[in-house]
Amino acid sequence: MAGQTEIITQEQLEIQREYSEKVLAYWTEQGRVPSVYADTYGCQQNEADSERMLGMLREMGYVRQEEAEGADLVLINTCSVREHAEQRVFGNVGALTHTKRRHPEQKIFLTGCMAGEDRVVARLKKSYPYVSAVFTSHAQWRLPELVWKALTENSRQFVTPETGNIAEGLPVERLGSLKGWVSVMYGCNNFCTYCIVPHVRGRERSRQPEDVIREVRDMIAAGYKDITLLGQNVNSYGKDLGLHVDFADLLSELSALEGDFLLRFMTSHPKDASGKLFDAMAASPKIAKHLHLPFQAGNNRVLRAMNRGYTAEKYLSLVEQAREAMPELVLTSDVIVGFPGETEAEFEDTLRLVETVGFDALFTFIYSPRAGTPAAEMPDPFSRQEKQVWFDRLLEAQNRISQERHSAYVGKTFRVLIDGTEGDSLTARTDGGRLVRLEGPASYVGSFRNVTVTGSTTWSLTGRLEEA
Repeated sequence: MAGQTEIITQEQLEIQREYSEKVLAYWTEQGRVPSVYADTYGCQQNEADSERMLGMLREMGYVRQEEAEGADLVLINTCSVREHAEQRVFGNVGALTHTKRRHPEQKIFLTGCMAGEDRVVARLKKSYPYVSAVFTSHAQWRLPELVWKALTENSRQFVTPETGNIAEGLPVERLGSLKGWVSVMYGCNNFCTYCIVPHVRGRERSRQPEDVIREVRDMIAAGYKDITLLGQNVNSYGKDLGLHVDFADLLSELSALEGDFLLRFMTSHPKDASGKLFDAMAASPKIAKHLHLPFQAGNNRVLRAMNRGYTAEKYLSLVEQAREAMPELVLTSDVIVGFPGETEAEFEDTLRLVETVGFDALFTFIYSPRAGTPAAEMPDPFSRQEKQVWFDRLLEAQNRISQERHSAYVGKTFRVLIDGTEGDSLTARTDGGRLVRLEGPASYVGSFRNVTVTGSTTWSLTGRLEEA
């Protein structure tokens, strides 16, 4: 578990820059340009972390490629939130034995949440001898040093510090040109009984407001139109800074920046959501009217067992408050079905809450035990098959609700960001994150346009451009 926050100093970063220069010189002497294949699992925070590591690698001379075959470095950024993701990682790492055999000089690095679990590190040490380096998210700022040692020393590296940290000024290679991520904080203090994140990512650590503002301003200047602020619990932003600045304040400051852009954020925790946040969202057209507010379960006993810190009644009150401030709000959430000890009657409470709220969309999961969490040790008398029946009922209900809510869009006009193409069609996102397919010139990609919705399905909308 992470200890106190460490602020990475300029002196420490300068040492890493010196390693970066050494790596660049190494490849220059070899007379070729090295390549990296990055394989990222899990949440948007992992995506943002990978972009920073790719930025560091770019400064070391590496260029990205789209497959592991022949890459000089394979960088695997892992997720340990669910067992399925973890098993996929082990399977894909196992498959790298073939590329390593064909390219003996290939270096394989594994980082992210799985690298913070002792049992995973022990398994990698024993059964995957071709993995060159294993390091936690806390050590990612030391990537140049790890690369240099992998190239020049005949030894494996395992760097798993327990102290969470913040390193500013790292280079970034963003993988998109319209949409981008900005981490406002790291870690989590909530210790939900099913969740491994606080154990592998550490306690909450907020970035200084001026550093966040500077990064967002730079992204706007570079042409980014859709910027998502990230944190395991963004609503806790600022509590550790002692500056009397909370997430609503930060959001308001960012929305006041000049430019044509839209701000989103992930993820909000209900116990810390507030009317102040909802008012800040409502006050600015540059803040998306989309709230992802995970409720996880609709039964109060289950919520207590999860250590969620709120009741179903409190959650419903927050939804009412948010919709009062923003009648057009798009509301999405996460739900876990079959938490240890959850009965069918308790699941029915979850189903009732879903029907009462009428979410635009849900991210739904059957409970997956994570070793090292309290929930993994709880009695769990119900079978996977029984939980699957409940899960299917939940999906059926939410699909119906999503279709109903989408059908209400038909005939209305929205300002959308044209974000790409799909065959001969354009794709776009509404303020609330709903996917819209429409016809129009490819030159419109990257611009905000007014679109009238002409049709709907459970998952998406179709629209018609309204020319100014």
